[in-house]
Amino acid sequence: MARIEQISSLSNPKVKGIAALAQKKARVESGQFVVEGLQLVGFGVERGWELDMLVFKDGQRYQHGGQAVYDTALQATKQAFAVTAAVLEKLVRKDNPQGVIGVFKQKTLPLAEVELGKDVWVVLEEVRDPGNLGTIIRTADAVGAKGVIMVGNSTDVWAPEVLRATMGSIFHAPVVLTSREAFLAWKAKQDAVMVGTHLRGDCDYRDVAGKVQNKAVLLAMGTEQSGLSDEMADACDVLTKIAMRGGAESLNLAIATGVMLYEIFRTVK
Repeated sequence: MARIEQISSLSNPKVKGIAALAQKKARVESGQFVVEGLQLVGFGVERGWELDMLVFKDGQRYQHGGQAVYDTALQATKQAFAVTAAVLEKLVRKDNPQGVIGVFKQKTLPLAEVELGKDVWVVLEEVRDPGNLGTIIRTADAVGAKGVIMVGNSTDVWAPEVLRATMGSIFHAPVVLTSREAFLAWKAKQDAVMVGTHLRGDCDYRDVAGKVQNKAVLLAMGTEQSGLSDEMADACDVLTKIAMRGGAESLNLAIATGVMLYEIFRTVK
């Protein structure tokens, strides 16, 4: 178990280092990311993620099983810091901080290690909105998709806004980071059906489930502004679109991904 270090100074180097992780540059250099809240820290520890630092409000008390989660995290962490309320306030981004911060080591799955089987993977091309990305990761986890493959220049998966939107699913759903070229070369070797949403789609979204039963599925979704690139759309085996019955021209990306995932899983009991 890590020795607990008391910190009360806002200028403490550890405090400054953790606060800097709100910026992408620091996250890239350190290979770390921050989650807030005892439950989310517990999810990470439970799933075997490497906990570099555990930060908590000095004198904090836990109820309803929280103490057991805290004790487990304290056993797992490399460093532990008991901080004052002022220090904690500097480090958290939530309006109602829960008194615990975890600094974890980033972990992604190499594309070469993806084993499709008959699973469903979400493929996101150059997603830029952090809230959408986090919500999609959470939805993929909820519906039972195997993970998320991020293609091209996307928003930082370790950004606080993304992590908050995942509600802990970042620890459950593996994330792959890859280029478009590498993904297309990999996809060409896979025994999988790639389904893409696109304006050229000639398959009703409600018919997709019947085309992918008992097969590995790659659900490809494009950018919020322009959708899938031509290269990605051409690589799809099925192009579909979701009917718009009202006046809206399109759905939010996270909503559209959720609709497609639940349609694909509709026949799964």
